[in-house]
Amino acid sequence: MNILVVIEDSRGSMHRMSKEAIAGAQKIGGNITALVIGDNADALSNELSSIDIEKTLIVKHEIVPSYNADGYKEIIAKVIIDTSPDMVIVGHTYQTRDFMPRVSAKLDVPFVPDIIGIDQGIYTKQVLNSKLNASISSSEDLIILSFQSACFSEEDLVKGTSTSESLDIDIDSSMIKSRSEEPFQESAAEVDLESAELIVSVGRGIEKEENISIAFDLAKEIGAEVSASRPVVDAGWLPSFRQVGSSGSTVSPKLYFSLGVSGAIQHVVGMKGSKNILAINKDPDAPIFEIADYAVIGDVLEIIPKLVETLNNS
Repeated sequence: MNILVVIEDSRGSMHRMSKEAIAGAQKIGGNITALVIGDNADALSNELSSIDIEKTLIVKHEIVPSYNADGYKEIIAKVIIDTSPDMVIVGHTYQTRDFMPRVSAKLDVPFVPDIIGIDQGIYTKQVLNSKLNASISSSEDLIILSFQSACFSEEDLVKGTSTSESLDIDIDSSMIKSRSEEPFQESAAEVDLESAELIVSVGRGIEKEENISIAFDLAKEIGAEVSASRPVVDAGWLPSFRQVGSSGSTVSPKLYFSLGVSGAIQHVVGMKGSKNILAINKDPDAPIFEIADYAVIGDVLEIIPKLVETLNNS
C-alpha cells in the first residue's frame, strides 16, 4: 500500500489535521509519502523529518508560493500521476474542501470526504446530521480520503526519520485562474476553530446576547477562541463561522471550556475529540456532563465574571 499524504501549511508549520492524517496513514500501514507545497515547504519538510514516513516530496513554484486552489489542483494531480499512490489522504479542513474536489474531478478519482473510520477497505462517514453512519467502499485502484478532525490523534504519531526530495512541476500559468488571500481562512474574521488549542464555547445557558461578552473576556484571559452551539448562532448572537457541531466545525482542542452548553448530540459530534472538556451548567442532568472531564454545576453568569477577575488579578 502506497499512501500519499498532502500536508497543509498553517503559517509556516504543519496543520494539526495534517498531523492527524499522517497518524491515520500510519495506522493503515504501508509506504507513506508526504507532499509539501510552497515557499514554506522546507520548514514543513523539516518537521516531517522526525516522523516515521518514507519520504517527503517538496514542490516549489513561483506561480504557487502559497495556497491557491488551481495551483494545488495542478501540482497534486501531477504528483499523483507521477508517483501512482494507492490512496491519497488529507485532513478535512476548509482548504481541503476547496481544492480536493477539483483534483478528484480532474483525475476522475473518487473522493470520500470527512470520514471517521476505515477498516479493511470500508470507509465510515456520518450522515443525516451525524444520526447515522454510512459505510462506503470503492473498487477503484486509487481513492482520495479526508479524515474528520479528531478521527486520529497527533499524539499517536510514530516518530522516526525520513528523507526529502525536491520535484520540478511544470505548470501552465493559464491554468491559474484563482487567487487566495494570506493566510487562507473561511472568514475574514480570521477564526480557525479547527486549529485552536483552547476554545470557550457558548450555549443557550448564556441566556441573552448581552451576556456573550463574558465568553470573550474569558477567552482573552486564557488565549482561546470563542465558539457556539447552534441555538446561539440561530438566534443571531454569534456568526455561523463560530458554530461547532454537525452543521458547523469539528474541533479537538486541548481544552474545551463549555459555558451553558446542554450537550445535544448535534453539538457533541463536533467537539467530542477534545482532549479535556470543562463544562459549566446549572442543570445537573445536562447531557454535556456525560462526556465532561470536569463538571461544574452552577450559573455561568455568576462563575465566569469572578473567574475572569481572578485571572486578571493573578
